[in-house]
Amino acid sequence: MQRELGIAPTAAEMEAIARGAMSRLPAHMREQLGDVVLLVEDFADAQTLQSVGLDQPFELTGIYEGVPMHEKSVEHSGAMPDRVRLFRMPILLEWAERGNETLEHLVSHVLIHEVGHHFGLSDEDMHALEDQA
Repeated sequence: MQRELGIAPTAAEMEAIARGAMSRLPAHMREQLGDVVLLVEDFADAQTLQSVGLDQPFELTGIYEGVPMHEKSVEHSGAMPDRVRLFRMPILLEWAERGNETLEHLVSHVLIHEVGHHFGLSDEDMHALEDQA
């Protein structure tokens, strides 16, 4: 079901949309995402914004926090699990501003971009993955 502009989805509803997008990733990628934590929050906190050089919470729709797979080593064992955080309010603002795109497509776009960082993908590879999913 595609959402129309209207009542904003809850964080749980947006997480369900993101999990649906994850389920459409290629099987080998889904298997390697097993330990990655997916979170949906209203906004990024000040520390997160500062870490990426942003001042305004509406500027950040998502972030990958962790060590990309191609950089992991034994030294990273015991570390906290990698996370993908999606920020609901900035995603909703972007959705409203675009007007010609479904929420599902936008959430999928943001999720795939952040998951792409986990795999160390280039922007070109992320676009190709988005076309597949």
